[in-house]
Amino acid sequence: MSAADSPPTQARKKTSGRVIPDKPKWHGELAALTLSAVGKILNKTLRITFADPAGLLTSNYAEPVIFATWHNRLALSMATWEEFRRRVQPNSQLAALISASKDGALLARTLERFGVQPVRGSSSRRGAQALLELTSLLQKGYHVAITPDGPRGPRYVVQDGIIGLAQMTGFPIVPVSNFSARKFQMSSWDRFQLPLPFSRCTVTFAPMLRIPRNASEDEKKALKSELQRILMSMTRD
Repeated sequence: MSAADSPPTQARKKTSGRVIPDKPKWHGELAALTLSAVGKILNKTLRITFADPAGLLTSNYAEPVIFATWHNRLALSMATWEEFRRRVQPNSQLAALISASKDGALLARTLERFGVQPVRGSSSRRGAQALLELTSLLQKGYHVAITPDGPRGPRYVVQDGIIGLAQMTGFPIVPVSNFSARKFQMSSWDRFQLPLPFSRCTVTFAPMLRIPRNASEDEKKALKSELQRILMSMTRD
C-alpha cells in the first residue's frame, strides 16, 4: 500500500505527532454522572477534620501550588479542594493530571463535573504534551493536582514528573494526605480507599516543598526522596 492509500487517521497521527486521549462513550458519560452525584452526596455525610501545621489554610497565600497526594487517596480530593478554595483562594481554579487511558477518561469526566480541568497524560503516554499543558495552566493561575505514584504505580513511590514540573515552573509542591476511620479498600494496584458514609476523616496539609530551578540531578533526587518521606509520614492505612 502506498502512502497515498494509507488510512486518513494514520496520516493524521504521523503528521501531527500528537496522542489523542481516550474519551468516554455514552455509558462512560452516564457512569461519570453517577459517580459525581454519589461523590457529592457522600462528601456531605463525612465528618472531616483538617490538619494544617504550616498554616496554609489560614494564610493569604496567592500563588498557584502543585498538590501531591497518593493515588489511593483521591476519594477525598474534592472535599479537600473545596476547603482550600473556601479558606485561601475563593476564586481559584484547579487542573488535575489524569491518565490518557480509558480508565482515565471516566475519572476525567467525573472531575469535570466538579469543575476541575483535566489534563490527560502520564509517563508512558502523552507525557510531554501534558507537562506543557500543566505549565501553561499554572502560569495562568490554576492550581494543579498530581498523584505522584499514578496512574500505574508502584504504590507510594514518587515518580519524576512532579519534580520536573515544580522545577520548570518555580511553583511549590504541597503534600496532602488523608485518613478515613471507616473505609472500603479495593483490590486494585493502589488499594484505593473509599470512605464509608458518616466516617470520621482527617486531611493533612504538609509545608510547601520547592524545587530550585537550578537544582542539579543529585539535588532533584534528594528532593524527590524528601517528598516521598513527607507523604509517607502522613500516610496511615
